[in-house]
This record gives sequence, C-alpha cells and structure tokens, in this order.
Amino acid sequence: MNNLHFKIKTIILFAVIFSNIIIYPQPLNNSGVEVIIDTTIFPLGSLGSCHASTIVELEPGTFMAAWFAGSHEGANDVGIWSSTYQNNKWTTPVELAVGRDSSGKELPCWNPVLFKTKNNSLILFYKVGVNPRQWWGNFIQSFDNGESWSQPKTLPYGFLGPIKDKPIQLSNGNILCPSSTEGMDGKWNIHLEITNENLSSWKRINIKKDSAVDIIQPTILLHPNGKLQMLCRSRQNLIYQTWSADNGLHWSKLEKTDMPNPNSGIDAAALDNGNFILVYNPLRQGPDWFYGRNVLNAAISRDGEHWKDIYQLVNKKEGEYSYPAVIEGSDKLIHITYTDDRKSIKYVVLKIN
Repeated sequence: MNNLHFKIKTIILFAVIFSNIIIYPQPLNNSGVEVIIDTTIFPLGSLGSCHASTIVELEPGTFMAAWFAGSHEGANDVGIWSSTYQNNKWTTPVELAVGRDSSGKELPCWNPVLFKTKNNSLILFYKVGVNPRQWWGNFIQSFDNGESWSQPKTLPYGFLGPIKDKPIQLSNGNILCPSSTEGMDGKWNIHLEITNENLSSWKRINIKKDSAVDIIQPTILLHPNGKLQMLCRSRQNLIYQTWSADNGLHWSKLEKTDMPNPNSGIDAAALDNGNFILVYNPLRQGPDWFYGRNVLNAAISRDGEHWKDIYQLVNKKEGEYSYPAVIEGSDKLIHITYTDDRKSIKYVVLKIN
C-alpha cells in the first residue's frame, strides 16, 4: 500500500511540474525557419494595456510600428503610440494620435494601420469612437518618414479606411483598403474601400453578405496573375475568403477555408518569391472571445488556399498573443508584430530557408 501511495504521489508531482512548464516558441518539424530577432518593443506593462499593432518599412533596415495603448481597451485615454526600429533597436515610444470628437471631448482610439505609398507618403490610419459600432476613420500623414505629421483628418462619411490590416497599392496607383463594419444589430460584414494616393477620392465596394456568417478584418493578397484574395476573421471558427479578378470591383461569394480561426485577427502578405505568408491563431473559439488566442502560428502557401504551418510564435496555456501584422522587408526577411498579452508588442523577424 505504501508503494502504491508513493507511485500516486510521484505521478501527481510530475503532473504539477509539467502543467506549469511554459512551452516556448519553437520551429515546426522540417520548417526551415531561422529566428533572426525575437524581442518586445517596449518593457512589459510600461504603457498600460496595448493591442492591435501594425508595421511598415520606412527605408531599408528601418521599420515603424504602431499600436493603441491606455488604461484598458475602450478607455478614453487610449491613444495611438509608435516606435521606430533603427540601429538595431526600438526607439522610446511616442504618442502620435489621441481621439476627440467635434466638441473636443476625449474618446478612445483603435486599430492603427501604417502604410507607405509609392510616392513615399507615410499614412497612419486609425479609428476614433466609443466602440467599433460607432467609430469613424481618421488619418495623419508624414512626408519625412515619421519625423513630423500632419494634423488629423477624418475620412469622408461612411468610410473607415483599412480596419486592421494594411492596404495594397495597384500599378494604377489605386490603394485598396480592406475594411469591415460591426453593425448595431450585431452583424459583421466586410467591404473594400478604394482611394487614390492623395486620399482625395474614395469609393466603397460592397461584398455580398452571407446571413449565416459574421466576418470582419480582412487581409488582402495580390496574386501574380493579378487576382485579389481577401482572408477574413470570423465567428464561425474558420478563416473565410473571397476573390476578385477585376482589381477589386467585384468579389466572389464568401467561402470557408480549411484554416481555423477563434474569432481573432489575422494578417497575411504576398512574398517576392510568389509564396504567401499567414500569421494566425490556430485554435477554435471557446466560450469567451479571448479563448484560443494563446497559440500563434505562421503558415506558408503557394496559392493562398493550401497552407502549411512553418513556425510557432507562441504556445502557452493561457494569455492573449494575437492581432498579428506581417510584412516582407527589403531584406527578404519576414517581419511580424503581435500583441504580447496586452502588456507589450512583440517583434519577431524570421528567415525562411
């Protein structure tokens, strides 16, 4: 009996030990991925609660990231903060934008998106409002790589700009902003907004709704054959997609992909070698909105439809590691930012061999 008790205690002890082991990010088998950088942009918790990062390359080797931060998401003190990666380190974050209504009342900011146009205008899109059902789109511009910025401007009524993920710019100069709305009736749907480099002309392209599907926050991919693909976050436990063959003027019926999605933001990018990269939370949705955001993967595809996981950025028992942003730099490396448990923003650079 004593021997049995000893075995039981030993099993329990090992169970307790292993249950507290953190599974650190690790390459998947035969992935051929090399981690070049893995760091936080600023010390954990130094800016309160932070979320929804974005990243852009300013010039070769120099990057800018932005995110929203404040006491908590939706608080009136939440502004848009930014930092620049230069000389192999991130600068001290600065607040670029605060939210105010027409009377000057302070309101929260949301979901910044950085984008640099072909004429070297750096644009920071962001949202202002009490919540995602009532927010509106703002932007500021810089013509000196973020050294100075214009005064905030509000987008035309009914336009929000890119809702979470970066736009793409076509050869004709048109900027395609993947966007979405969260209705007062609780319904979600995506749409596309097309503008010019001066942001002086805007056109909205509606995408046929599916009453059985709630989708937001599309990321847009330009394929070598000129086709466009949007991948979308959903409440239906899967990433959804739609396609366009006419520069975004018309889109196909929404359809499921094989990729899971626990109602969490994603991002993807087209690579110079013809492949595509997707960063996403690979779990299913649980009883709460934040369930499934504790694992974050990177996947690769040749056609945008069949994906293979190549790297696991995060694998933890709990916490929020989500809302990635991903770009390919001029160095041909993959640059990723994501929410680090709402305490900081992580910056990871991968080399795919």
